[in-house]
Amino acid sequence: MKASQLTSSDFNEYYGRYINKLPPDTYLLPGFKSGKNEVINFFRNIPESKLDYRYAPDKWSIKEVFQHVIDTERVFIYRSYRIGRGDSTPLAGFDQDLYIQPSSASTKTIEALLEEYEATRNFSISFLNSVTDQNLKFIGTASDTSMSSGAAAFIILGHEIWHMDVIREKYL
Repeated sequence: MKASQLTSSDFNEYYGRYINKLPPDTYLLPGFKSGKNEVINFFRNIPESKLDYRYAPDKWSIKEVFQHVIDTERVFIYRSYRIGRGDSTPLAGFDQDLYIQPSSASTKTIEALLEEYEATRNFSISFLNSVTDQNLKFIGTASDTSMSSGAAAFIILGHEIWHMDVIREKYL
């Protein structure tokens, strides 16, 4: 499945900010594989002295942003999984701010976060290897809005690009 195959009925317009970060010819599985390398290289190359930096008192540190990227992938691949398997049970939203403090991201090393990211991404890739393009077109409900299994997965890719862009603009 390609990003350009998604339509406005696949996701709430809010998520367009992430989907629009992707080139239209992005294929899902290759995007997850190449995205993995890009994210790992990006975070691995941030100077240690910047990892706990916050550009404002109420903003997350770079480590916390990275943890958020990991947590969001977990939530959205679960959504993709449930919807892609035909589960029509409405899926709850999640409050991203509530997840950061108990994650203890600020106490983790970058190597620990990279390992956590890689394990999460490998799980996502394993799941995506098990679904068909037809499964990815299934529509379910997440955060009180319609979402396709494929859109949930593509949002992960655009979301990590979004946050790498924010880090480049505001943290580095």
